[in-house]
Amino acid sequence: MKSTPVLTVLLILCAASIPGKMAMSAEPDKSAAAADANLTPDEKAEKESRKACKIDLCRAFHAHETAGRDIACHVVKSWRKEQLIKLVGKLKVSWPYDGVRCTTDLSVKRADLVRAMTEKKVEIEFQKNTVACVIASDKDGSTHFKFELTPKVEFENGKATRAHARWGKIEAPVLIKSALWTATAADNTVNLLSGTIVEEVNEFVSKKCDEVKDQWAATP
Repeated sequence: MKSTPVLTVLLILCAASIPGKMAMSAEPDKSAAAADANLTPDEKAEKESRKACKIDLCRAFHAHETAGRDIACHVVKSWRKEQLIKLVGKLKVSWPYDGVRCTTDLSVKRADLVRAMTEKKVEIEFQKNTVACVIASDKDGSTHFKFELTPKVEFENGKATRAHARWGKIEAPVLIKSALWTATAADNTVNLLSGTIVEEVNEFVSKKCDEVKDQWAATP
C-alpha cells in the first residue's frame, strides 16, 4: 500500500512526536549555537519550553533517577515550510503547504526509561499519546488534525534496536483522515517507520542529552 507524498512527510513528522521529542533538523551540519541564532522568537520560546522536559528525560535515561513523579510535559514543535521542503526533497517529493505545528501532552514512566538503559534487553511499551497538529496556509487557512500513538521500543544494552509507532484513533478532515488512515494502517502492518524511530531515539539519548548534561547531571 503506497501513501501519498504529503502523507509520507506527515508520517516522518509524526515520528518526531514520539517520547523523546526528537526534532528532525533540516540543516544537521550547523552547530547548535548557529542554528539557535536563526530561530524566530516563537521558535526560541518553543525550544525553551521543551528544555525542562528534555532535562527530565535525560536525567532518567542517564542518572537513572526514578524518584519523584513520572514525567509529564506539554510539548510544542514547529517546522518551517523551507525546512519541510528540504526534508521532503530527500525523499524526492514536494511540500505544497506552509508550516506545521504539533503539540502533545507527553506522559512517560521514569522507571521505563531507567529500564531501557540498565537492562540487557527490554521492550518498553510507552503510554498512549495524542498529538495535535495544524498545517498553516495563508491562502487556505489552517487545517487541524489529531492522531494517537502508543509506541513500543526494544532496547538492548542501552540502545534502541527496534520500534513500532502503533497508530490509533485519527481525527481530521475527510481527505486528510482518509490518507492518514491508509498510511498509518500500512505502517501498523509493515512498520515502515521503525528505522526512523530507532535512529531518533538513539540520537536523543546520546547527542541531545549531551547538550544539557550539566543540568541533568546536577542534583535536582
